[in-house]
Amino acid sequence: MLNTGAMAQINPSMLSADFARLADEAKAVQGADWLHVDVMDNHFVPNLTLGVPVVEALGRATDTPLDCHLMIEDPDRWAPAYVDAGAGSVTFHVEAAAAPVRLAREIRAKGARASMALRPATPIEPYEDLLPELDMLLVMTVEPGFGGQAFLDIMLPKIRRTRQLIERHGLALWLQVDGGVSAETIERCAEAGADVFVAGSAVYGAEDPAAAVRALRELAERAAPPHATSR
Repeated sequence: MLNTGAMAQINPSMLSADFARLADEAKAVQGADWLHVDVMDNHFVPNLTLGVPVVEALGRATDTPLDCHLMIEDPDRWAPAYVDAGAGSVTFHVEAAAAPVRLAREIRAKGARASMALRPATPIEPYEDLLPELDMLLVMTVEPGFGGQAFLDIMLPKIRRTRQLIERHGLALWLQVDGGVSAETIERCAEAGADVFVAGSAVYGAEDPAAAVRALRELAERAAPPHATSR
């Protein structure tokens, strides 16, 4: 279940798992805070993954809560269905949402955490007023669409600015990073202010995925700023 005592949360990305063995792959990361499920529609991003039926099946196969990242067009229409399918957190891209505040409120009203994602080229500053409507904000550290990409260091200042905005407003808002997160990059993300980390190949490419989750969490917690507190 969700490790609420940990300062850093590790969310293994099912995009790097074996799709033919999703239930087993979920069990392989025992101790993870969430399972990160990437939903792609081959329109918003040039890749096609899975949808509501698979999320429902995965939810029945694991006690670990599901963090659904919707890389899709028209999330205003489709996002609520993922809450109904069992997702505990649903992330929509602000670039694709027609009414992000309304959508965040709808996700929350259905009982899930509402999260908003930003592509690398999308600045955080225009959306400062939306932050109180959210439970989490995702800063993409690669271009969304494919796993296994190299981490974009140029996103670190954006992570810092986002953390500063969160603190300025006194919000209990999680700050997630996704893309190229590994033992070599997670400390830089934590130092910049991230506290939720999506890791794909760094977990599922390891000999012991559960041990990889623990190691990544330790690295992130060690690198987190002294003022950071459990959220």
